[in-house]
Amino acid sequence: MAKILILFSHPSFEKSKANQILVDQIPSSPYITLHDLYEEYPDFQIDVRREQQLLLDHDIILPQHPFHWYSSPPLFKHWIDSVLEQGWAYGSGGDKLRGKKWIQVITTGGGKTAYSREGFHKYSIEEFLLPFTRTAELCGMEYLSPFLLQGTFHLTERDLIEEGKRYNRFLTDLIGGK
Repeated sequence: MAKILILFSHPSFEKSKANQILVDQIPSSPYITLHDLYEEYPDFQIDVRREQQLLLDHDIILPQHPFHWYSSPPLFKHWIDSVLEQGWAYGSGGDKLRGKKWIQVITTGGGKTAYSREGFHKYSIEEFLLPFTRTAELCGMEYLSPFLLQGTFHLTERDLIEEGKRYNRFLTDLIGGK
């Protein structure tokens, strides 16, 4: 069974109903590790070796975060800059992540149509995520389509519960628990 590392990054988690629902629906499993970066590193002082070991111990890496100014929250960007070192994750001798999978779990306030050529943001989510795609590829990882929860500002409590169930099924399928 595949081991999943969820790199959770939300600077104001207590205000996010959507992410709270998703986190609450993470299956209790020895194959899933939830790693809250803001809880672990409120001072942004990342323990690089510890983070690298977590990556080595897992097969699938799931950065989970809100879509924050067309990217990720600042701590996750800092995590990338610090942890994915040249010679370790990429470049000469940097093959430690080769063959692992990268799947982002992203929440957006705007709906799917807002992220299109004709929509408010003028570009698709996939276009905005190109830097993450290239980061994964540079590290020899397989970048897979993201798990998206869009339009969170307009979802009802019932909609959010259904999305949480969808996330639970997604994670269960990833670890091979079909």
